[in-house]
Amino acid sequence: MGKGSGYGKVILFGEHFVVYGLPGIASAVGLTTDATAVKSGKMAVKDERKGTEGYSDAKRAHQLESLERMFGAMGLNEKAFDIWLGGDLPVMSGIGASAASSVAIARAVSEEAGLDYDDDKINEIAYEMEKAFAGNPSGIDNTVATYGGLIWFEKNLAGGQNKIEKIRAPSAVEIVMGNSGVVADTKKMVEGVAERRKQHPEKYDAIFKKAEALAFKAREALEKGDIGAVGALMDENHKLLQEIEVSCKELDELVEIAKANGALGAKVTGGGGGGCMVALTPGKELQERVAQAMEGRGFKVLRTRIGV
Repeated sequence: MGKGSGYGKVILFGEHFVVYGLPGIASAVGLTTDATAVKSGKMAVKDERKGTEGYSDAKRAHQLESLERMFGAMGLNEKAFDIWLGGDLPVMSGIGASAASSVAIARAVSEEAGLDYDDDKINEIAYEMEKAFAGNPSGIDNTVATYGGLIWFEKNLAGGQNKIEKIRAPSAVEIVMGNSGVVADTKKMVEGVAERRKQHPEKYDAIFKKAEALAFKAREALEKGDIGAVGALMDENHKLLQEIEVSCKELDELVEIAKANGALGAKVTGGGGGGCMVALTPGKELQERVAQAMEGRGFKVLRTRIGV
């Protein structure tokens, strides 16, 4: 039996913008998707992950495509595996659920098939699998799912090696991730941004420049441990994501709840159009206050940390 795991993630700065080679900052969270793979007489996937109702059904076709991509990338003609998915990372849009499962499955199949791929190869395979979910993925989700930690990421648009650097923050910081309850279609959101950028190049070029500057400021603030500055920059990033039309009323409501209850910053995380947002809530007391406020309005939340 082959076994594997992949980290969940939160994008703190740069979602969507990273697709175009701009820098992004992401962190693994302390939750994983786990997988096992056993050679069998036929291909079967048993998904026992918990999370947003309808998520797994909505993503089923994408998952099957991702498996085909994996087998092709691995050079495996034999595709008969019993695959099990579980772990404590819930399935919902915006926390890297697809990337975490891609990494976990790739590791499990690699072990069971005797390929014994290292992390770099697993990351390469998972990126290919992510194309089924995101169309033109930046690579940031699968990178965090593979390696963990807090990372700086820049996609190489020429097809070369992406720039990946560890960010050393002084300490871990509590966050709350609020689930909009809406299953997002990342591929559709990425395509929508590309189309609107084509229609309004001057407007989008200006937004993209602001997003790039924010990322550099945020890295400096994170390395200094200036959490107040990080929060203010997250608020600015959310406004930019609203401008490129990837937020939605549920996410905006969650951001407003977080800010009204003391969060230092709050924004969409991930592809948007549904899925999750993230609130910066240093300290258990503030984290709990913000989380309970969201739950009081009927939303589901995750209490976790970044910079672990």
